[in-house]
Amino acid sequence: MSSDPAASARHVLVVTNPHSGAGKGHDVSAVVRARCAARGVAVAEVRAPNAAESARLVRAAIADPAARPDAVVCVGGDGLMHVLLGALAGTGVPLGLVPAGTGNDLARELGVPTGDPAAAVDVVLDGHTAVMDLGRLAGAEPRWFATVAGAGFDARVTLRANRMRRPRGPLRYTFAAVAEILGGHTLPFEIELDGLAPGALDNPAGERATIRTEAVMTPIGNTRTYGGGMLICPDAVADDGYLDLTVVGAVSRLSLARLLPALSAGRRIDHPATRRYRARRITVSAPGGLATADGEDMGALPVTAEVVPGALTVLVPRR
Repeated sequence: MSSDPAASARHVLVVTNPHSGAGKGHDVSAVVRARCAARGVAVAEVRAPNAAESARLVRAAIADPAARPDAVVCVGGDGLMHVLLGALAGTGVPLGLVPAGTGNDLARELGVPTGDPAAAVDVVLDGHTAVMDLGRLAGAEPRWFATVAGAGFDARVTLRANRMRRPRGPLRYTFAAVAEILGGHTLPFEIELDGLAPGALDNPAGERATIRTEAVMTPIGNTRTYGGGMLICPDAVADDGYLDLTVVGAVSRLSLARLLPALSAGRRIDHPATRRYRARRITVSAPGGLATADGEDMGALPVTAEVVPGALTVLVPRR
């Protein structure tokens, strides 16, 4: 993504999850407020008791001309970021990230420092913006995602990891994966692809395709990684107007166990059982399968994801 300079922020709305990163969010929020004060930037803060209330307060601030911030700053991880997408999508109000979570995959994708809160705040205050796509999950209440929607084994791993308290950091996903391998790990998937990108990856010819296959998982990526840097959709581009799909076929438990360390280390996986597709709209079905988006529970499959080009403005380092 290219970045463009914008007017420097004079008033920011800071949304904090004090429990992110095993309580790190509270300390990081203090750094944000101090750094903003040192730069002469006014801060309003949201510390709501739950995700729905956080999103409501952000929507209210954006809708109020007297309170509309120059940027909304997320102090937390991908879970809090996910909550804010519904309030920010299509508004043009930039999202700034000060990572304080476990995975921080969107921050990594955008090049925002993940271990230096002061440097991350400076990215926000320097005012360089970029526009990226979002994925939108169809339903009575559509849900947005910025990174990856898991489907199958990976969703089960994420949900297990979310329930774990130890170990901290991305290693939690590895421990959860090892536990999940012991259960059934393949499902009969049906995948519908609409608006296929011509000549991309393993795409067949034409606008539409239906794939029926036994598979371990079928994650849908707007960006490349999830789970703290796992490179599951390595060719995804966040502003190309498409979503990427990785189909990990019916590999054995032993093969899957061998793949996990490389995936956890952020290495590209090009296993013969893996296929990759690119489309504007993707529907994934599998009996008994679960789904996640940005690491959050989306319930049971089927799930339909469509790309919404240019839906989110983000604050990024100078390119």
